[in-house]
Amino acid sequence: MKKYRIPLPPMPQNKYQIRLEPAGMVFEVDPALLPYSRHGLPGSILDVISAKDESLIDHACGGVQACSTCHVYIETGLETCSEISEREEDHLDQAVGVKLESRLACCCVPDGSEKLVVVRVPQWQKNEVKEG
Repeated sequence: MKKYRIPLPPMPQNKYQIRLEPAGMVFEVDPALLPYSRHGLPGSILDVISAKDESLIDHACGGVQACSTCHVYIETGLETCSEISEREEDHLDQAVGVKLESRLACCCVPDGSEKLVVVRVPQWQKNEVKEG
């Protein structure tokens, strides 16, 4: 039996920063050191931020693209982020307050072409993990 594999977006090629709002925290990203954690796709916003503090972005499913609790807004640098997948779109359909700049932090991998990506965590995050 074959294992299901999600195609991984390209890893960033340049060093860059992620600024997390409203916390105002800045995270340095060095592509040579990725992945930083075991949460989300390698190089994803969740991967980078959860390596410092897992509580900064909720991720009820553990970052395996099975809910919408890591819903964030990309305020600056959206054009540098990996293409949104159908699976991510399906989960965003279940999120609260979706906007054009909405992404799931577990799936969104900036390419490093901009020096700064600004990410805002919404005031609310809805757990869409469903059992049974």
